[in-house]
Amino acid sequence: MNKITRWLGRYLDTPLSNYKAVSTSSPGLLTSILKPGDVLLVEGDTRISVAIKYLTQSTWSHAAIYVGEGSGDNEAVLIEADIEMGVIIVPLSKYEHLHTRICRPKNLTEEDQKSLIDFLVKRIGYQYDMKNVIDLMRYLLPTPPVPVSWRRRMIALGSGDPTRAICSTLIAQAFQSICYPILPDIEVSNKKDHVQREIMQIRHHSLYTPRDFDISPYFEIIKPSLIKGFNYKEINWAKKSPLI
Repeated sequence: MNKITRWLGRYLDTPLSNYKAVSTSSPGLLTSILKPGDVLLVEGDTRISVAIKYLTQSTWSHAAIYVGEGSGDNEAVLIEADIEMGVIIVPLSKYEHLHTRICRPKNLTEEDQKSLIDFLVKRIGYQYDMKNVIDLMRYLLPTPPVPVSWRRRMIALGSGDPTRAICSTLIAQAFQSICYPILPDIEVSNKKDHVQREIMQIRHHSLYTPRDFDISPYFEIIKPSLIKGFNYKEINWAKKSPLI
């Protein structure tokens, strides 16, 4: 069973030959903009990416978190959960050819930023969440015929073992450890003084997907080309078509 699981992991993590990669930000621009604690969403190019994008109805199939520069060559590094390798450190250059998006937690304090990264560093070496072969077989059908309301639950299937993680689950746990909201369930309580108060309940981390960081009202979307100063008047366009 372990051999089958490993084979499935390699198969699903294989890039698609017909996928056309499009990078919207240069590696140097990304490096200059990223801050520790930023979540980097990735439009993946693997077989499992197709299934995740379909199940979540989103562009994003993977999430990693920026933790700063490496100790050796000072290259920007991320922590992520990889289907084959588990929780690992990877260079930012791994995703330089893919479409990405930066989601920045708003007003994150330096103390919480450090606690967030410490939480992730301590989990390096944990294995990907694969209790049994069923956890991976559900991704063999890129577009399974299931109702929209069931798709998120299909993503959440897993062992629940705390020493294993998938990409968005790992990051959700890290933010929950510092009580930073992503998409909490909100309950409205009525007090005797007739004042309604919103009480945030922590949603289980296994229900989070990469898309949630994009739509969260507590994460700021950072577009490097705009941050560095964008002036459309400076664009050198090709010769205009007669139809324009």
